[in-house]
Amino acid sequence: MSAISVGQAVVLGAVEGVTEFLPVSSTGHLKITEGLMGIPVDDNAVVGFSAVIQVGAIAAVLVYFFKDIVRIVSAWFRGLRDPGERYHHDYRFAWWVICATIPIVAVGLAAKPLIEGPLASLWVVAGSLIVGSGVMWAADQMGRHKRGEDDTSFKDAMLVGSSQILALLFPGFSRSGATMSTALILDLDRVAATRLSFFLGIPALTGAGLYELKDALGSGTGALPLAVGTTVSFLVAYASIAWLLRFVAKHSFNAFVIYRIIVGLLLFGLLGAGVL
Repeated sequence: MSAISVGQAVVLGAVEGVTEFLPVSSTGHLKITEGLMGIPVDDNAVVGFSAVIQVGAIAAVLVYFFKDIVRIVSAWFRGLRDPGERYHHDYRFAWWVICATIPIVAVGLAAKPLIEGPLASLWVVAGSLIVGSGVMWAADQMGRHKRGEDDTSFKDAMLVGSSQILALLFPGFSRSGATMSTALILDLDRVAATRLSFFLGIPALTGAGLYELKDALGSGTGALPLAVGTTVSFLVAYASIAWLLRFVAKHSFNAFVIYRIIVGLLLFGLLGAGVL
């Protein structure tokens, strides 16, 4: 039997789609939802399922930013052939994304037993939600929001890309929250910070999903729940991306900060009461 039913896959896919790119921690929300549905959060099949359905959310980014991605990838290939094209920002940006992905890949492989073991605890999720909220609030206050996407540099990409490690080690911190907060500290405006977070998430999350696919299927998760969860994740994530870009253009991140604190405190309460 599948470790996750089709009905559960629909719910988890929707949660993944809504939360993957919002700075509220998709991993944290997935673990909370799994706990509420009685699904063991540290089961290998469940961990693999969560990673695989992220591919649906990443597919939504690929579709939503298709023109941008084609432009960047085309510039990269042109630069590989023609040295005269290598001063183009899109060519350099492509290399920056590749280089900025290396730290999280290295840490992910080296710390896999720790990530899937002790750090998968809901207590860690609750604490990371609250601590990450403080970091996000401080970053939004500190940032001068004066630099746009065209002003990003290799240093920016490496620092923002490396910050993804926080979310990898401390589920609940939020990959989007970590990357956006770092970008804000570097004085990028909120839209530029959000878009950079999206682009840096493509290789990291796609790689994680493909890496976990074999383990997810081999551990008892059926192909149908995986397909359903991934499809739902794609549809919901596409709508979530469109909404988030409109939201950050006119609002601060304070609403996410407050929400994260509430969820973190609620989770501590549920764990303390033995409900989860």
